[in-house]
Amino acid sequence: MIPIQHFLVLSTILFSLGMYGVLARRSAVLILMSVELMLQAVSINFITFAVYVSPDEFRGLIFAIFVITVAAAEVGLALAIILRVFRNRTTANVDEVDAMRW
Repeated sequence: MIPIQHFLVLSTILFSLGMYGVLARRSAVLILMSVELMLQAVSINFITFAVYVSPDEFRGLIFAIFVITVAAAEVGLALAIILRVFRNRTTANVDEVDAMRW
């Protein structure tokens, strides 16, 4: 069995990369991808603790499925907003889009 520390280190690395992507990137699509990376790191934590703490119960797995579902809905909505902004402003750069009015 793989030790829990390996999964926690993997999750920490993924979350840190996602945080860096959110703070350092200017493109809305790359920021969205970084947020998804952070959500997947949280899902890894949920599943890890579910397996190691109580392997007979499915609480962590249910939360992970819920996180994946919310992430899919978020991607659909965010991509629609990004495409709409790109059509109106011809840019997906978050620094150039400072107001939601055209």
